[in-house]
Amino acid sequence: MIWIFLLLLIAFSGLAYLGGRALATRRSAGAKAHSRPGQHGLYALIWVGMPALVMLAAASIFSAPLERQMLAAGAPESIVQLEPFRREAFFSDARRIGQGLEAQQIWPAPYAEELPAEGRRAHSISSALNWGGGVAALIAAVLGGVFVFVRIRPDLRARNKVEGWISLVLFACSAVAVLTTVGIIFSLVWDSLRFFASVPVTEFLFGTKWSPQMAIRADQIGSSGAFGAVPLFAGTFLIMLIAMLVAGPIGLFSAIYLSEYAGRRTRAVVKPMLEVLAGVPTVVYGFFAALTVGPAFRVFFNTIGGWLVGGPLDGMGQYLLLVQNQMALVAGAVMGIMLIPFVSSLSDDIMNAVPQSLRDGSYAMGATKSETVKKVLLPAALPGIAGAFLLAVSRAIGETMIVTMAAGLAAKLTLNPLDTVTTVTVQIVTLLTGDQEFNSPKTLAAFGLGLTLFVVTLLLNIVAMRIVQAYREQYD
Repeated sequence: MIWIFLLLLIAFSGLAYLGGRALATRRSAGAKAHSRPGQHGLYALIWVGMPALVMLAAASIFSAPLERQMLAAGAPESIVQLEPFRREAFFSDARRIGQGLEAQQIWPAPYAEELPAEGRRAHSISSALNWGGGVAALIAAVLGGVFVFVRIRPDLRARNKVEGWISLVLFACSAVAVLTTVGIIFSLVWDSLRFFASVPVTEFLFGTKWSPQMAIRADQIGSSGAFGAVPLFAGTFLIMLIAMLVAGPIGLFSAIYLSEYAGRRTRAVVKPMLEVLAGVPTVVYGFFAALTVGPAFRVFFNTIGGWLVGGPLDGMGQYLLLVQNQMALVAGAVMGIMLIPFVSSLSDDIMNAVPQSLRDGSYAMGATKSETVKKVLLPAALPGIAGAFLLAVSRAIGETMIVTMAAGLAAKLTLNPLDTVTTVTVQIVTLLTGDQEFNSPKTLAAFGLGLTLFVVTLLLNIVAMRIVQAYREQYD
């Protein structure tokens, strides 16, 4: 029903725009008007649409709590005496029956006899609230229209008022973004403080054993959890390093080719195809790593290892397993492929922003194109390229799906790329998977990891943006 009122509101707003423009044209005939008729129409549209939208938003927000209170206030005594969870389930089934659906569970007597009557009452309350919100929105639209049509005249500064409304909307959008960031930070900090109240910060940041298993009983085996996050940091750093060793050279050389050597037709084809990699979902990269790259690396390294150490053969003449599908090298290599367009596109744009006069001066001195790239272009674009690399590093640190599917879940303090490792983001997902109660250090450890990851990524982004800004200040 709310959609009907929304469509009516859109129609009224359109009529208000047309009416405001026509009225401004008629009243400004023969007089010098401050604003154009279209700006008067926009002013009328705003005053008709905005109050009604506010009323519809308020109705959609407060209708559900009001409906629950009205249902509870008029419910029979047998329903009121139910436990809160059971009472809410009963009212939920009553709403479903009122909408013509079936109840989700079977209720014994006397609740089954009360269910149809409560369903009809829930339907009538919901309809009354929806109609009330819609009618209130239409009344607000009418009152806004009366207000604005009385004010339309040649000397009305409609343009300034419309621009003021636009500035207000833009400020509200910015405030939502800022408040969302503040809310995220507050949530991380609050629950992280709860976690650090149980686990010392020094143990978390410098401990070498990660086993966040808390016992239910005091005599249970493994009753003391270990929350040393150094293995997670090491795994994150190892996979990030492998990814950048793949993405860095390939992305940078691709950018040099596209910027300096490729023709227009080649660039028009290669650059979009390269940037397609940025649009591939990370779960697809995870499947590619788990089903293609992982088995290929396992066969290769097992064969090489068998040749080197003379390992034993199985019944089919193949060397026994030395490494498995999941390893840090697989996750890092596939993640590096994913990061190639980040490095390539940013570096290409930065190289194209280098003034052509620097290239011309190098050519005038007799330098070749390769010498110009090495001696002039790369040093001039180095700050921007460094910013691109840091942005790619922050993207690699926050990746989850590829690591989950290709590197495993074992928290090992190792720098061996052929071993299974895990990262901070994977452990956050693992700790928060399933039904959790946020009272134990095991679950709250996810917030400590999230806060650490947030701080590291924020610092990397700040450094990258500072470098890019310094570069732009130099050449803009």
